[in-house]
Amino acid sequence: MYTLYYSPGAASMVVHLALLELGVAHELRLIDLEARAQKDPEYLRLNPNGVVPTLIIDGAPYYECAALLLLLGERHAEAGLAPMPGQPGRGRYLQWVLHLANTLQPAFRQWFYPADFGPPEQSDALRDFARQRIEAAWDRLDAHLAGQGPYVLGTAFSLADLYATMLMRWSRNMPKPADRWPALAALAQRIKARPSWRRLYAIEGLTEWA
Repeated sequence: MYTLYYSPGAASMVVHLALLELGVAHELRLIDLEARAQKDPEYLRLNPNGVVPTLIIDGAPYYECAALLLLLGERHAEAGLAPMPGQPGRGRYLQWVLHLANTLQPAFRQWFYPADFGPPEQSDALRDFARQRIEAAWDRLDAHLAGQGPYVLGTAFSLADLYATMLMRWSRNMPKPADRWPALAALAQRIKARPSWRRLYAIEGLTEWA
């Protein structure tokens, strides 16, 4: 049994999707970000970064959504949602998961929270720089999918596709959302058609970008 500390639509979304795709037993603990429950001392003992997700595995807390995806893929290798060491596609899988974690996700943080990166008078410039970084990343991923898709790993669906689609969802209110890129839009439609996506929307009470 896993326990996922989550907030609807936040970075915990991809871990929740992974748990649903894997069909493994889990329980959910809602963290109210608006009430700053993520900064509560009790939660900080689980995740000193004060963010979601946190996943309890065998009684111990783990965090960082990319790390959790890698852990879940390896713990449930029989599901075939992540290449295992020595299998074809393993290197490409690690490359894209870490690219999303190190390039796209931090750029989104700068887009949503520019005040964390500089003085208020620079917020517009910081957001514009973040937008450029995000759009450049979409250019690269769209070109990859167009040439080697339709999924991140070619013809095989993987947890990396869930990660990419969660980040695409985050762009929905940007000047140029991810689904303006044709190969990205096609991937998003495939993922949004999966039962796990629809079930997560019902559980988390999400409506936008359904």
